[in-house]
Parts: sequence; C-alpha cells; structure tokens
Amino acid sequence: MNLAPEDFYAGVDEAPPTHATVLCAETIALISPRSDGIYVDATVGGGGHAEALLRAAPGAQLIGLDQDQRAVDIARTRLDHFGSAVRVLHGRFSEIERHLAALGIDKVDGLIADLGVSSLQLWDPTRGLSFRTEGPLDMRMDTSAGETALEVIRRLDVDDLANVIYQYGEERRSRRIARCIKQALAAGEMRTTIDLRRSIVRAVGPARIGGIDPATRTFQSLRVAVNRELDELSQLLDSGARILAGGGVLAIISFHSLEDRIVKRAFLDHWTWQRLTPKPIAPSRSETETNPRSRSAKLRAAKRVVA
Repeated sequence: MNLAPEDFYAGVDEAPPTHATVLCAETIALISPRSDGIYVDATVGGGGHAEALLRAAPGAQLIGLDQDQRAVDIARTRLDHFGSAVRVLHGRFSEIERHLAALGIDKVDGLIADLGVSSLQLWDPTRGLSFRTEGPLDMRMDTSAGETALEVIRRLDVDDLANVIYQYGEERRSRRIARCIKQALAAGEMRTTIDLRRSIVRAVGPARIGGIDPATRTFQSLRVAVNRELDELSQLLDSGARILAGGGVLAIISFHSLEDRIVKRAFLDHWTWQRLTPKPIAPSRSETETNPRSRSAKLRAAKRVVA
C-alpha cells in the first residue's frame, strides 16, 4: 500500500495495514506486455505490479529492482513461483543500466516505477519514517548506505536546512522550523522522530492545516533529501530513454507534486517520448474507497519514440 502525502508520517491505523498495489490494472494496460518481452519493475516492493505483468504475459521476463533489501526479500518470495522468468536485485534507479548490462540485457520493452513509500516501511519504527511511533532519525530506504536524516541535519547549516525543507517539502514556514531543529540539536534534544516532531511543533504550533500534521512536510523533505529521490527520478528518466527499445513504455506512479512535475516535463520531449497520458490517470472511485491512501497517486506513461 502506498500512502498519500498527508498520511505519509502520521499513523491513522492501530495496526499495520496490508499491502495494496496502486493503479495496477491501469499500469499493466499501458505497458501492454508481450510474452516475448523483457520488462523492468524499478520499485518492485511487494511485487504486485510485477506479478500482474507476468500473469498478463506468460513467458515474459521481468527484472525487479528495489533499494530496500527487505522489499527485495519479500518480492523474491512472492514471485518465486515464476521461476527463471524473474530476477530480483538490490539497487537504485541510478544503477539500472549497470544491472542490466551485468545480465547481458541491452534493451527492454517496458519499465515501471511506483514512487510511493510502502506502508511496511512506514510502520517499521526502526526506519524513522513516521512520527506515529518513536524511532531513530534514519529515513534511508537503503539502510546499508548513505547519510541518515540526523546526519543530514547535523551537516547542514540553518539556511541550507531551511532550503531543503522549503524546496522538498513545499513548507512556507521553513526558516522557523530549521532554526528550532538546529536549536534542539545544539541542546542535545535531537535523537528520535518524536524529538524532530517536537521541534517542528515548537516552531509552528500543533494546529493541523488542511488536515495535515504540522510535521508532515518537514518529514517528507528530509526523506527526499536523505534518499536523493528527485535526483534518482531524473536519472531513471534518463536511463529509461536509453534502455527502452523503440515502442517500449515507461509508466511512473507519483504521489506528490515535485515528482509529478519532473515526469510531466520529461515526457514533453517529443523527440524521445510519445505521451500516452496527456493528463495523469488517477485511481478510480472504487480503488480510493478500498484504499483511501491511493487518492494522491498519479500515473503518467509514455512510449519511447522509434529512432
């Protein structure tokens, strides 16, 4: 299950929710897989899109990729019955071309990326992605590499931290929030997710604006910075243009405006892409009723122009 921005960090369920694949039928329809095709699911996660694609096109090959090792393990278990048709690897968007080259694959016929954060990650307090429960200020999707959120906070000065919060969280109160975070850090009061939320509330108050917890945008901004999510997305789009065969389809599901704008702009390059979705596809009413957190999802797809 992927979450809407306002649900990213505050727990609204008493127990961890089950996984639900977002916009699955619509994504597979746009990819239109063939039984002799090779496809990449760059965010294999729980394996929902991958399984649907392989069921739609028996005989197709799929390479699954995810930077979260736990997701890799889950996907391998779920997709094991497809045998040699599936290979699930640990890696980032920026590593797709290297992984494909190692497998001897030059071109693929379709590429899927679901950019949402999974509920399994959010409900694990050790990941530090949610202020629902207290956990370390980590926020890394790949817990084996890179800076934690706390290390980012320590490294950045007040102005740079404010810029991160403003640019990646679209938080207009970023200066006040950054100052309070750094003050808490200097006082030795910045160790956990609860500490971070407490410093944000100290800066802007506890009131929810538009139903969104006051800490939501700041948590989002730090997660984006920690995981270099926008840079990775840009590299995914660049790699997609190189690895997709002519007529191959790239389908991307985004959950906030920063991601969606990057995808939209890239697909406007008519020398590279033929847009299949002039306007993004949103979940149906029945899907949002079943999975309310899917409501912010936007699916865009484009076909690689034949050279």
